Amino acid sequence: MKALCIGAKPPLGYSFVEQAPYDAVVVGSMGLGELLCFHNEAVLQALSAGLPVVFYTPGLPMTQNRGLRAALSARYRELKSWGAVFTDGDSRRVITAEQARVMAQQGERPPAGAILTPLAKEVFG
Repeated sequence: MKALCIGAKPPLGYSFVEQAPYDAVVVGSMGLGELLCFHNEAVLQALSAGLPVVFYTPGLPMTQNRGLRAALSARYRELKSWGAVFTDGDSRRVITAEQARVMAQQGERPPAGAILTPLAKEVFG
C-alpha cells in the first residue's frame, strides 16, 4: 500500500511516496504546535476523501504539563472522531473501508486484533 508520509518514516510496512497517487497518509512524526493547532492539508484532504490516515504514536509529542497533555488528548480524540487511526507499530493490520467491502463481499470477517477505520467498522456493522 502506497502512503504519503508526514514527518519521519515509521516502520509500518507502507511503501512511501512523495506525491499522489497514494492509498493512505501516515503521520510518522509531528510537533506539539502542529498538533495543537492542527491544519495539515494533506491529512484533512485524505480524511475528506475517505482515505486511511494513520498516526504513529511513538512519533508524537509527550508532555509533563497537565494542561498541554489534556489539550493533546482532546486533539487525539477529535482526530479519531474524524476517522484517523493511531498505532504504535504493533503487527495488527489496519483495514480500510475499501478492504472491508471486499472482505465482506467474500464473506470474510476481520482477523482478531485488526484495527478498523471508522468506515470499515460501518461495513462490518
